Parts: sequence; structure tokens; C-alpha cells
Amino acid sequence: MTPGVRPEVVSAHRVVVKVGSSSISGENAAQIGPLVDALAALHARGAEVVLVSSGAIATGIPFLSLDARPTDLATQQAAAAVGQNVLMVRYQESLSRYGLTAGQILLTATDLEHSTPRSNAQRAMERLLGLRVLPIVNENDTVATQEIRFGDNDRLAALVSELVHADLLVLLSDVDALYTRPPHEPGAARIERVEHDDDLADVELGDIGSAGVGTGGAGTKIAAARHAVAHGIPVVLTSTGSVDAALRGEPVGTWFEAAPRD
Repeated sequence: MTPGVRPEVVSAHRVVVKVGSSSISGENAAQIGPLVDALAALHARGAEVVLVSSGAIATGIPFLSLDARPTDLATQQAAAAVGQNVLMVRYQESLSRYGLTAGQILLTATDLEHSTPRSNAQRAMERLLGLRVLPIVNENDTVATQEIRFGDNDRLAALVSELVHADLLVLLSDVDALYTRPPHEPGAARIERVEHDDDLADVELGDIGSAGVGTGGAGTKIAAARHAVAHGIPVVLTSTGSVDAALRGEPVGTWFEAAPRD
């Protein structure tokens, strides 16, 4: 094995990758192509890949002639209905370059809290993976309400990783790693590795995301990583532009060590 390569990444058979709204919408929509390149390369190595993708509302905004992310729930739902369709078309067009097919799965928080819809979602994803289809998961923003929504897709990605018994979770962001404080502030230092029992008490949190279209931040990513590692799933937190290197096992971003599995 190449020195410096993370063996847990290279050996991972089932990988969940999460990408946020600001990374694949608006002026960053072109990043869908390189993201798909990296996912296709991983798929070609024989791995099973699940993509958790935000971006429905952000993608729908310009099609509704809106200047910014809507604040009222009804318009958010309308933007999601339009944007989810466009987003899936963009993903499928890019995946088609590799002869790959996407499968759309939309979930609400209650779907994973109740046994019947949870098992239905799990069965659907298992079958899609068995058929070598690439499931693309998003929150069902068209029917979700403020009271029942996940709040961010970092949490959704962690729950999906648990649901499918993933070997690895990759959380993509606009920032290349976790830092001791927001990276634009003086004295911010990159954190290369987080032990599974590290409470990160010394980390000063700030938002990770740009363009005013995302809902997550460093705090949500840490919470998601903690959920995954507690279930024995290691996590890489890095930038969307580093996804190919991350999936090859290069030591990019921040590595969250998984707790021992029972």
C-alpha cells in the first residue's frame, strides 16, 4: 500500500458521500462534474456508493426568479420541488458519461424514526446498490416542515451511513478541514485527526458554507461525525474540491477515527 494512504478508505466497500448546497449550486454547479468523476472512479473500483446531496432549494431559486433563499416554508417547498428535478437531471447527465444510473431517494426525519419507513428505505437502498445503481439521497424538502426536518443533511448523511452499515462517511464542505477556530481567523490551526473519544472542547465553531444557501456549519459536521464514529464508521471531512484525493485515501482533510465496533 502506498505510504501515507489511509487503509480504511482504500478497503472501504460501502461509502457514503455528503455534499452541501453551496458546493453544487449557483456558481459552483460546475463542481457536479468533478464530484461525479470521483464517485465514478470509486464505483469502478468495485465499491458501493451512496451520495447524500443537498441543493434542491438552492438549485430551484433562480428558476423561480428569486434573489435569495426564501424564508417562508411554502416558497422553500416550491423551490425544492423545482430544484430537485433540475438537480437530478444534472447528476444523471454527468453520471451517464460513465454509463451509471442514479436512483433518487427522498426522506423526512420521521422516515428514519419509525420502523416501517426506515426498513423500506433500507431495503430500497440495498436493492439499488445490488443493482449497481448510485442512490442519491436528499431530505424531502417539499413535504418536510420546520418541526420535523433534519435541519441539515450532515445529520441525514450520518443516519444514512448507519442505516446502510457504511464503511466510510465523507463529509464535503467549502473548507478543506476542521480547524481549531474559523479558518479565516488568526491562529486557526488545521486538525488532522480526531480520536473517537475526543470531545473537541477546544474548537471554536463557525459556519462552514457560503453563498447563503446552506444550512449546515462546523457544528453540524462535528455532530454528524460523532454519530457515525459512535457506530463504528470513520469519517473524512474535507472540501468538495478534494473529494477525489479523499476517496483515493490520501491524507486530506480531517480524519475522525471510528469507535471499535461491537
